[in-house]
This record gives sequence, structure tokens and C-alpha cells, in this order.
Amino acid sequence: MYPDLSYILHALFGTSPDNAFSIVKTFGLLLGLAVFCSGWMLYYELIRKEAAGQISGRIETVVVYKPVDWTEILTQTLINFIIGYKFGLMYEDFASFQLDPAAAVFSTKGYLPAGLILAGLTFAWWWYKMNNQTDHEIRKKEMLVRPVDRIFDITALAALSGIIGSKLFSIFENFGDFIRDPIGSFFSGSGLTIYGGLILAFLVVYRYIHSKGLRPIHMMDAIAPTLMIGYAVGRMGCHLSGDGDWGIVNEMAKPGWFIFPDSWWAFGYPHNVINEGLPIEGCSWRHCMQLVPKVFPTPLYESILAFIITGILWILRKKIKYAGVLFFIYCILNGIERFFIEAIRVNPRYDILGFHPSLSQFIALLLIVVGMIGTVYFWRKKII
Repeated sequence: MYPDLSYILHALFGTSPDNAFSIVKTFGLLLGLAVFCSGWMLYYELIRKEAAGQISGRIETVVVYKPVDWTEILTQTLINFIIGYKFGLMYEDFASFQLDPAAAVFSTKGYLPAGLILAGLTFAWWWYKMNNQTDHEIRKKEMLVRPVDRIFDITALAALSGIIGSKLFSIFENFGDFIRDPIGSFFSGSGLTIYGGLILAFLVVYRYIHSKGLRPIHMMDAIAPTLMIGYAVGRMGCHLSGDGDWGIVNEMAKPGWFIFPDSWWAFGYPHNVINEGLPIEGCSWRHCMQLVPKVFPTPLYESILAFIITGILWILRKKIKYAGVLFFIYCILNGIERFFIEAIRVNPRYDILGFHPSLSQFIALLLIVVGMIGTVYFWRKKII
């Protein structure tokens, strides 16, 4: 596995792991790629829907010039103080950043001199600009803001709220671990539950697009395939880093019909990022553990299935005439995929009438039902 970039470079070029490149964590790298892929796909879908007349822009008053004031000076100074404070810590104590960048960034630790120097330079620069500006009037302009012009806002809102929702849902599922280590649990790169992210991101993005006059039902259709491509890439990040989001133990012999590599049937996640399992003989790196016995590589399965679902939705988007149908087909496919994968995933279980489902299975089942109802409803409603 590749817990960080140094292990990827080791696999490609034979360089030593745990070097300076280890500050770039594999899961974070793939998470960023997932956001990029989702945004790229949404960009082209918004252009297509605007050309088809399904969504449109609107005239808005946009600030094109704003003079420097004390609010901007203090804001920029504070931001750069924090940046200097944290970059100074990275220089002074690089080992802590290598071990857990998120925990280091969100801790109270820092290097005060670096923060004060950068804050002082920032304050001086913006104060100079404020006292030498000749135009003191705010200028506004009426402009047409197209749906595609909002791509950054939509993607950023979805990514941020998705990560927060995923983490909050994971904390709810594993509340005991959170009580034992609140800061470590919340800011660790592992432990993200997709349904929490989907629920919160849906609410936040829906509110935003409704406030901007975009037709939510068409936007939901546009977003459906982008959600799956992001999920596919993100789950690959879980698999490549070995973040603990794997399946149950699999000691069954590989069946004859399984034509894929042995590691796709049962995998030990060597060098996993959370250092779980037994030591790897002869390994002296920072991440030297592997699972014994091996487990189902469920993140790999989910990534493959998500790529397939993305392809299905991408093909159907031009074939389905009625608005809303594509989104609820997405709900059905997403729910089916997750419901069956949960059967072999490691997750808290509940005892209900002899059955032992996970919370995610409840939500997946609800998603399937909602998807079926929504598909029938919008197919009959025939919104173009």
C-alpha cells in the first residue's frame, strides 16, 4: 500500500520512503483528484444543459471594484499570520507534519516568529495600498452569471460539506473512538462515511442552487454522475492508502470463476496508513504492518462498481427525456451497490429480529426505495 507520496515514489523509482514527500498523504491526494474529476464532469454537463435550455443564467449585480479598507487589511493579516505560524511549525518540527499533517495544522502548535513576520509584512503592504489608492468608491455592474460560472462554488460547497458530513456520520457510527480521542478522530484522514457526506452535501448544494435561481431538478440530474465519479476516485484513495475501510476477514479459497488477481479476492493491506495488523518481516519503515488473516478489499470493489455506475449514468443522461429520473436512478444504483457491499464490510452492526444490518444498510435500503418512487413519479410527471 501507499500511505503517502513517498511510498508511491518508492514503488515507481525506488527512492527511500518516509522522506519529505511523506507530507503528501495518498488519501488526501486522491480526495483532491476526486473533487477535480467531479468538477470537470459537472462543467461539461452544465454547458450541455444550458445549451438545451434546461437551465439558464440570470442577471446579477456584481462588485467589480472595492477599495481597500480596514476589514480587508485585518482579514489578510490574520490569514497570513496563521499561514506563517503553521509553515514555521513545519520547518521547525517537520516530523509532526510527516506523521499527521491534518492534526498538526488544526492543533494550536505553531512557530510564533514566522507568523508575526508574515503578518507584519502583510499589514504593511495592505496599509500602503489603502493609503495610496485614488479610487474610494465601490463599483458594481450588472452581469449575466451563467450556470457554469458557478462551478467553483458548487464544487467547493459539495466537497467541504461532503467531508464534514462524512466525518460527522463516521463519528456517530464510532462514538466510542471519538470519546477516547476527539481531536485525533475528527481530524484523521481515515474514518469517512459516504452517506453522511451525501446527505449534508445534498442539503447545502440544493439550498445554494435554489437561491441562485437554477432549476434544482435539472441540477440534480447534472450532479448525479459527478457524485459517482468522485466516489469512485475517493474509494480508490481508501484502497491505495489502506485507511481501515476494508472488509471482513476472507479465508475462503478463491473460487474458480474468480478470474481476477488473488489480491482482489483477499488482501493484507501491507504498509497500511493506520498501522494495523502484524509486523512485516524485515521492514523498518514508518508503516510496516499488514493484516493477518487477509480481508475482502471492499474499497476496490466499490471503486470498480462506482466507475461502472458513472458510465451507466453518463450514457443515460442523453437518453432519458424527463427531468429528475436520472437522479433517482442514481439513488437506486448507489443504494444497491452499498447494501450488498456492507454485507462484507467492517462496520458496527445492530441486532434486529435476528438480522444484523449496519446503519449504512438502512440508509442504502431507504435510498433504493426513494429512488424507485422518485423514478416512477418523475417519469409520469414528464418534466422536460
